[in-house]
Amino acid sequence: MIAIPVIYNFRSAKARWTSAIVAVLGIAGTVGVFVAMLALAQGFRATLVSSGSADNAIILRAGANSEMESGLSLTNVNILQDEPGVAHQNGQPIVTSEVVVIAPFPLRSTQTDANVQVRGVSPNVLTVRPNVRIVEGRMFRPGLAELVVGRNAAKTYAGLRVGNKVRFGGGEWTISGIFDAGGSAFDSEVWCDARVLNGVYKRPANVFQSVTVHLTSPDAFQQFKDAVSKDPRLNVDVSREIDYYAKQSQTFTRLITILGGLVAGVMAIGAIFGALNTMYSAVAERIREIAVMRALGFGAASVVFSFLIEALLIAFVGGGIGCVAVLPLNGFTTGAMNWQTFSHLAFAFRITPNLMAGGIIFALGMGIVGGLLPAIHAARQPVAQALREL
Repeated sequence: MIAIPVIYNFRSAKARWTSAIVAVLGIAGTVGVFVAMLALAQGFRATLVSSGSADNAIILRAGANSEMESGLSLTNVNILQDEPGVAHQNGQPIVTSEVVVIAPFPLRSTQTDANVQVRGVSPNVLTVRPNVRIVEGRMFRPGLAELVVGRNAAKTYAGLRVGNKVRFGGGEWTISGIFDAGGSAFDSEVWCDARVLNGVYKRPANVFQSVTVHLTSPDAFQQFKDAVSKDPRLNVDVSREIDYYAKQSQTFTRLITILGGLVAGVMAIGAIFGALNTMYSAVAERIREIAVMRALGFGAASVVFSFLIEALLIAFVGGGIGCVAVLPLNGFTTGAMNWQTFSHLAFAFRITPNLMAGGIIFALGMGIVGGLLPAIHAARQPVAQALREL
């Protein structure tokens, strides 16, 4: 097969720039929506996954899918902290027993209430999660109605400032500090003493919803899990903390991916018709050119390949513009309901090189679908008739 020079396709697209621009913009818009929706899902998942640590294991009641469904007694906690694989500091196990409630706080933007996850933790929680650090004020004091607030929560909700008092659960709380959890889901939470939180909500004092243990090393997880599974006194599920939070992200990311795929699919149909119109117009205007190329020895396969190259060129430009257009969204913080906990979660769009590459591939796919039929149509043009019309 003798290939038609690619420069011919560049010149052809340039000569028909008005129709080419319509196709480019259609593909660019479709790719932009496609990448933006996936970046939303990617950001949500990354926020939750970053909450977990390979050095930690989380324990829930057997059969519970989330902390909200779980319940563990103080006896369970005492057994768990003595299992092999649990790290110690100054002779004490590095373990946090936690409870979770949902409380309404007014959003800064609308002054309407949104659900915030309030986490009751043990006083040594910062040792269990060393990536969390107090950036303003101080840690809450055990036994007192004091709160520390995640960085994103302080930005998102009204009144969450150090020294302020807030009311929820029938109690009044003083905000003692603000913490930074490195962009994880904890940044959208409010933390306090677990026993105080149980007391305010009139829950049993020695019942918790989860236990997170810091392991001697990531490799100690299996040893710890095996020991817990074989202990007849326990009826619990053990997961790596990072795996637990990855699972928590699945519902939302699946929903966004499906919705994004449907929206992008509908838009892709329009973009493909735009490409079809552009390429069919090019064929109609270039019947004589095609006949001359065929007469010069270029075969039907060369013509098909040439028109596909032109369609792919238009699609590539459109895909590139679409990817560049959504780049400003990278790092932009938004919020959504976490359907696993029914609480509001702040997270950022996350546009990765892989997502942009996927957007370009998606654009090229539209180019192939939109260019193949016109290319075949061009190759089937009767050569002799077109030459007689010259």
